Amino acid sequence: MVNMPTLLPRDWRTAIVLPVADPLPARLAANLRHLREARGQTQEQMARLAGVPRATWGHLESGAANPTLAVLDRVATALQVPIEELTAAPRATGRLYSRDALKSRRQGDGAVRQLLPDPIPGVLIDRMEIPPGGRIPGVPHMPGTREYFTCESGRVVVAVAGEQWTVDPGDVLVFRGDQRHSYRNGAKQPAVGYSVVLLTRP
Repeated sequence: MVNMPTLLPRDWRTAIVLPVADPLPARLAANLRHLREARGQTQEQMARLAGVPRATWGHLESGAANPTLAVLDRVATALQVPIEELTAAPRATGRLYSRDALKSRRQGDGAVRQLLPDPIPGVLIDRMEIPPGGRIPGVPHMPGTREYFTCESGRVVVAVAGEQWTVDPGDVLVFRGDQRHSYRNGAKQPAVGYSVVLLTRP
């Protein structure tokens, strides 16, 4: 009989691949700890809000617990986040968006650029750049909408429903955003302002 060479390593016991530990409990523990600390709460305080024993919360943050869906629902409700955020993969502490990644458009004589890469329901924030002598027409919104306009540089004359206000750097004009309005730069240098619109909810 011919001895065939073995394909197993010399110490085959060390070659056995062990199952990888489930990362879910570790992610849950890290997320819970981060969310709790961001709110400035202790484990005992959060356990009381969630209606679970203090020891249960401690086990969750240690990664040693195997919680039921009911417990996760109580914890998510106490933290005011969706359940999926409790087990989501860790996110980076920040994300840089380049100027080109933000939506911009021409409006009238000026340029309007969004400042929020991720939409926030009911809020619009735009940067307006108006050339000398230029004008940007506003877009009336739904009834009950409020707009806050502040000037960063230059001088902007805002016309709202037949009235006019001159907004200098640092000034803030508040007006109803459901009326006809416009922004005009009567100076010899460019003007930059920011518009924050709080949309009314239906």
